[in-house]
Amino acid sequence: MNKGIKYFGIDISALVFDVTDSDGSHHQFKNNELGFKKFTKLLDGKSHCVMEATGYYHYRLAYHLLESGIKVSVENPLSVKRFIQMGLSKIKTDKSDSRLICTYAQQVELKLWKGSSKNELECLQIVRALAVYTKQGTMLKNKLHGESVLGEPSKLVVKSLKRNLKQLEKEIKILEDKLLELIKEVHQSLLTRLETIPGIGRKTAIMLVVLTGGFDRFTSAGELCSYAGLTPVIRQSGSSVNGRARISKIGNQKLRNLLFMCSFNACKYNKACRDLYERIIAKGKSKKLALIAVCNKLLKQAFAIAKSGLVYDAEYKSTLVKN
Repeated sequence: MNKGIKYFGIDISALVFDVTDSDGSHHQFKNNELGFKKFTKLLDGKSHCVMEATGYYHYRLAYHLLESGIKVSVENPLSVKRFIQMGLSKIKTDKSDSRLICTYAQQVELKLWKGSSKNELECLQIVRALAVYTKQGTMLKNKLHGESVLGEPSKLVVKSLKRNLKQLEKEIKILEDKLLELIKEVHQSLLTRLETIPGIGRKTAIMLVVLTGGFDRFTSAGELCSYAGLTPVIRQSGSSVNGRARISKIGNQKLRNLLFMCSFNACKYNKACRDLYERIIAKGKSKKLALIAVCNKLLKQAFAIAKSGLVYDAEYKSTLVKN
C-alpha cells in the first residue's frame, strides 16, 4: 500500500455502482454519465479506483476515470473472489463487496489499467459478434440436418433455414473482412510473421493478435500461457495426496480452444511441436497431455516471434522459447 493514496473500492452493476473508500465512507451512484461526474467530484490526484472486470458494465466508468486523469485498476474477478473468501465474510451485498474490494486494493500490488485503443475495442467487439454468429450458424445447420432426417421436411421451413443461413454467412464475411482490415492497420508485420509458424493459419493469427492485444499486455511467455489457462496445477500434500498435474483452465477459453485445434496440424508440420509430441508419447503419456504441451509450445513460439521481430525458423534456437 502506497502512503498518501486514497483507495476506492467499486462494485459495479447494470444500473448502479457502490463505492467504499479507505476511510470507510460508502456512496452509491447511477451507472451513467451523471453518476460518473458526481463520483469524480470526490476524487483527486491521489485517488486510486479499483474495480472488477465485470463483463461490459465496468468499461464506461473505467474509461471516464482514465480520461479524468484518475488512477484505475481493473482486477481479475477470481482474484478478488478468493480474497473475499479468505475473509470468511457471511455478508454478500454490493456495499460489502465494495468495502472488501477497497480492502483488497490496500493489501495487494495493483497494476494500472491503461484501457484499449479504438482499434482494439472494435476488434474485440467484432470477435464477440463472430462468436455469436458462428454459434447461430451451427444451430441452423443442425436444424437443417434434423429436418432432412424427417424424410419429408417442410419446403417452407427448409427454405427459411437456408435463407437465414445464407444471410448469416454474408454477415460473417463482412465482419471477417473488417477485422482483417483493422488488424492490418496496426499489426500487419506481426500478422505476417505469425503466419510463418507451421500450424498457425490466417484466422488463428488474427485471433492471437486480437486476444493478446498484439502481445503488448504480456512480458513473458509464462505469463501468456497462464492467461490461456495452459499452465499446470500441481496437487501434492504430504504422503497421502499426490494427484496428477492438470492445466488450470483458469484463463481465456477461446484462446485455449483455438490453440488445441491448431495442435493437430502443428504435430504434423511444426518440427519443434512434432518432436515434443513424440517425446511425450514415448514416455507413455496420453495423447491429450501431449497435445496440450504442443499448445504451450505454439503459444511460446508465437510470443517469441512477436517480441523478437523475426519470422519462424525451424532450426533457430531462441532463448525466448523453452519447453
